[in-house]
Amino acid sequence: MSTGGAQSAPGRRTGLIGAQVVRWVIPVALLLAFVGYAGAWVDHKAAGLVITGLDLGEYVKFLTPVRSGEITLWREGFYLPLLAVSLTASLIAFRVELRYGWLVRAGLLILAIVAALNLLPPAWTPPRMMTGEFRQQAIALVVCLAAMAFSPLLALLPRKAIAVIVAILSISAALIPVRQFFTVLPAIGELYHQAPAPGWGVFLGAASLLALAGATLWFGWSKHFAA
Repeated sequence: MSTGGAQSAPGRRTGLIGAQVVRWVIPVALLLAFVGYAGAWVDHKAAGLVITGLDLGEYVKFLTPVRSGEITLWREGFYLPLLAVSLTASLIAFRVELRYGWLVRAGLLILAIVAALNLLPPAWTPPRMMTGEFRQQAIALVVCLAAMAFSPLLALLPRKAIAVIVAILSISAALIPVRQFFTVLPAIGELYHQAPAPGWGVFLGAASLLALAGATLWFGWSKHFAA
C-alpha cells in the first residue's frame, strides 16, 4: 500500500502543477488572442495599408471578387474571435475552481466588454445595427454584454459544459476567420500589386485560441480542479 502511495504522489504533484499552469494559460491566451486579432493580419511598411483582424469584417465588403459573388464569405465569421474572447472571459471570471483574485476578475470583465464593443461597425447608430447587414453583430453584442453582466451566475454552470462551449467557440474562432482570410488574400494582393504575406496577428491569434481550447478542456476534465 505504501509503495502504491509513493508511486502516485509524483503523479498528483504533476497534475497539480499542470492545473496551476492551465489556470494562468486561460487568461493569458485570452489576452493574446485579442492582441493577435487586433494586430496585423496583412502587414505593410505604410501604416495606412496595414490590415488588422478588426478591419476584415468591413474591409472584405469592398473587395471586387466578394462584391461580384465570385468569392462567398460569411462576413460575420471574421468577428468570431471577439465573440470567443468576450464570452470566455465572462464564463471563467468567477469560476471557483480557478480561484482568480478580484484584480484578475476585473481584468477579464474589462476584456469581455472591450471585445464585445469592437463588434460595433464604424459610425454605427442604433437603427443601423437593426438592419440585416449588422443584425448578427448586434445579437452577438447583446449576448456578450449579457454574459458579462451575469457572469457570477454563469460561474454556476457545470465545469464540463463550460469547457465544451469555450472549446467549440475557440476552435471555430481560430479556423473560420483564418480560412476566409487566406481565401481573400489573393484579392488583397491584387490591390497591393504584390503577394502580401500573412501578418503576425494571424498566427498569434489562431495559436492563442487553440491554446485556450486545449486549456479549457483540461480544466473541464481534470480531477485536480476542485471547487
